[in-house]
Amino acid sequence: MSLPYAECPLDDQESLAAQYFVDAIRDEDTQHSTRLMDTKDLKSSLAYSIKYEAARSVSKTSRHVRSIKTEDHTSREIDDKFEFFFNRLEKLLNSSAAGKKNTPRQNSNVTCWKCNKKGQAQKECQAINSNQEN
Repeated sequence: MSLPYAECPLDDQESLAAQYFVDAIRDEDTQHSTRLMDTKDLKSSLAYSIKYEAARSVSKTSRHVRSIKTEDHTSREIDDKFEFFFNRLEKLLNSSAAGKKNTPRQNSNVTCWKCNKKGQAQKECQAINSNQEN
């Protein structure tokens, strides 16, 4: 805006930038709403249009949410089951992560590029590891 409108005051440049920004908004509802706000600078126009889009997208998704009525004893049982399965899943993930750290991956289709040994990748190669330690 400063190059084509160099002679214009800074306030007018900001106002023109805001108008061009509003004109460039593709969504008609957002463009119309932002234009009605009659913002004078680009920063205000951008902030308002982002808030409008966020509020509109939240409104669209919240229409499809339905409330569910549950009884106390049922929700407590569900919470207990959820807690049990969550703890079980956490134990499985921890044991899986510990197992992956300790055991190298064996794949018969993989051949090491360094020592040409089948079943290991180059990063797991014992020849490279022993050379690096020396």
